[in-house]
Amino acid sequence: MGTYSVNVDPSLMVHYKNLLEKENCVFSYPQYTFFCAKTNLWQFTFYKSGKVVIQGKEIDDAVKKFFDDKFGQEINSSGEIAPYPHIGIDESGKGDFFGPLVIAGCFLTEKNAEKLKLKGVIDSKKLDDKKILSLSDDIKTCSIFDIVVIGNKKYNELYDKFKNLNRLLAWGHSTVLENILNKTNCTIAISDKFADESVIKNALKDKGKTIKLLQQTKAESDTAVAAASILARAEFVKRISNLSQKYEINLPKGAGQNVLEQGEKFIQKFGIEELINVSKTHFKTYSTLKTSQKTLF
Repeated sequence: MGTYSVNVDPSLMVHYKNLLEKENCVFSYPQYTFFCAKTNLWQFTFYKSGKVVIQGKEIDDAVKKFFDDKFGQEINSSGEIAPYPHIGIDESGKGDFFGPLVIAGCFLTEKNAEKLKLKGVIDSKKLDDKKILSLSDDIKTCSIFDIVVIGNKKYNELYDKFKNLNRLLAWGHSTVLENILNKTNCTIAISDKFADESVIKNALKDKGKTIKLLQQTKAESDTAVAAASILARAEFVKRISNLSQKYEINLPKGAGQNVLEQGEKFIQKFGIEELINVSKTHFKTYSTLKTSQKTLF
């Protein structure tokens, strides 16, 4: 009869439980533990303090399987950044002159994440609009989600208030996170790293301050973040389409030459004053359009 103990991050307990379920363990839930998992050879006891005790026969194999350095690699082998369940957060419209800023969050379990991966959920930047809109419906049917849309007039007001895009993004991310945490209990959230860690942490609201927030570059490799990116982009696509229909003029995505040309047409039709309601005025495109109008008149 051998004994081994180790301390692990409590946020990983759900992932360990999912792995041990595949070992056909019998589970019990003694006081002060997350759970106890038992087979005919060994027993795992996961305490709420983060301590794990393994007892039984042939525990060397069990320790090697679950607690050596390969375990961390296993978590990330499929692109997932953290064990499920967790929340992914992403935004759309940040680089688009026309249209709103949209921030979305998506809470997924491991089962739902696998289901969405099979349907083709990946980073929205790798998908066309038709696929994004279709997948958005799939995501909404099997997840808890939240979408915050900051229309252009409000966006410009907030940008003037924050004087910084990253602070505005942090405010939007924290709002989405708080809204989801009002719907479900969760201990981990992931967002793409767009600023210094302190910027978003300072923006977190009451419930957001209690969870483990992971900020990572290229976070869209994680299915929950990818799902959030699709939800955000789908909503952005709908909103910019609605604006185009409302003003009966094509408002293209991005900030290239075609956007500048359509901006000039928009001003000719509606005036420079109306541009604040469909565009982001801190973009260089806006100052270029204003300058060109002064030259014309």
